[in-house]
Amino acid sequence: MRPMGRKKKTTLRIMPDSWLDPFDFKASFPHPEYPLEVDIGSGKGRFLTARSGKFPQVNFLGIERQLLRVNSSGRRCERAGRDNVRLFRMEGYYAISQMMPANYVANYYFFFPDPWPKARHENNRLFNPKFMDALYRTLENDGCLHVATDHLPYYEDIVALLNDDDRFQAITAFEPDDEERTDFELIFAHKEIGRCSFRKV
Repeated sequence: MRPMGRKKKTTLRIMPDSWLDPFDFKASFPHPEYPLEVDIGSGKGRFLTARSGKFPQVNFLGIERQLLRVNSSGRRCERAGRDNVRLFRMEGYYAISQMMPANYVANYYFFFPDPWPKARHENNRLFNPKFMDALYRTLENDGCLHVATDHLPYYEDIVALLNDDDRFQAITAFEPDDEERTDFELIFAHKEIGRCSFRKV
């Protein structure tokens, strides 16, 4: 008997055979032929649950480094019957730069990435020139990335980085509906939120 109060693990979690090589994430879904969209820092799964319900012919991969959040979002999607969702416990930079295959992802979502606001910590930020190489390599042709953050200096840095990269073109910013807004967005609803979207060209 499972001890009372101990929450079960999600059955939607992906466990690759190798953590060093590109991994075919699509093979973990019932319909690997569907396009793949990736939510980086998927948290407790509010966005994943809502978005995957509206687009059943799209596969959604949530990447999150905190185990409690992986299991929480997995259970949330399980209760909602989302067989087009999988969860992967890994730091986002490594998952994209080392494990994501080339020309593979239709859309990336980066909602409220850690801004590392102190100057001495800026090198820890997800978005940097090297990361642009990984995004370009792994996105499909015309694939897109969508960003939202309440930390406006970081937002301005991200927009400047992408505007300066000829491999990406600014498009109308993605705007989630009320059901898709993440827990972080609900917490920071009183603050101005910067949003941008870019397409691989």
